[in-house]
Amino acid sequence: MKEACHGSRARKGKTAHNGSERPGLKLIRMAIEQTCPAGVLPSEEAVLLLYGPEPIDEAEALAKAIIETVEKLNR
Repeated sequence: MKEACHGSRARKGKTAHNGSERPGLKLIRMAIEQTCPAGVLPSEEAVLLLYGPEPIDEAEALAKAIIETVEKLNR
């Protein structure tokens, strides 16, 4: 499962998007912020600095937060 996140960087820029993914990513972010442990998801500003400005960058941060939460629950 972890490999799926790492491969997303290679696909960056190869998908056409019209901005419609941003509201969906915001909805997923909101759900993670409300249900996952504090600290698993960087702020939106931190994602811009750590990952980049593209929707795929936000998606990668969201996926990593979900994976980290599941791993914590399975310990």
